[in-house]
Amino acid sequence: MFEGLTNKLQAVFDKLSKRGVLSEADVDAALREVRLALLEADVHYTVVKDFLDACGSARWAPRSANICLPHNRSLKIVYEELITTLGKPAPLDLSGQPPHVMMLVGLQGSGKTTMAAKLGLRLKGSAATAVVAADTYRPAAVTQLQVLGKQLDLPVHSEGTQVPPPQICRNAFQPRGKRLMAR
Repeated sequence: MFEGLTNKLQAVFDKLSKRGVLSEADVDAALREVRLALLEADVHYTVVKDFLDACGSARWAPRSANICLPHNRSLKIVYEELITTLGKPAPLDLSGQPPHVMMLVGLQGSGKTTMAAKLGLRLKGSAATAVVAADTYRPAAVTQLQVLGKQLDLPVHSEGTQVPPPQICRNAFQPRGKRLMAR
């Protein structure tokens, strides 16, 4: 999902980079394409509206002849507003009593399984880490997580696709002996 959005936004800025000076029509067309790209990426329409209002055409007007190229300025404006909208990156806070449970939620094809493996790898040295294969709606996700877990030397708890996801998650936290007796 993010890759598709990135590609669409990059296409918008590539078009702008071919212009020496941006007219108001160029800016309006670019903002329209940004709006479409965000809506196609399932960003809520009120978030898109607020984002585009903040990126408004007036901010794109050149302030002096010495400033950077117009397309670089447009990139800077959109980048700044994305940071404002999404928030600045923050370190992962693992304070408090373990276990620390993280659930990844997103649209199909948005990279949740790969992100789970990357997150597991990132946390592997700092704490006892395991990933739980609870995506029973896409059978390949369980296999994919098992393969990634093996490649990264991460333990993977999986019970196939017939057990309901909430039960898989509960079972992942039971000691192995109790889990086997509970079946």
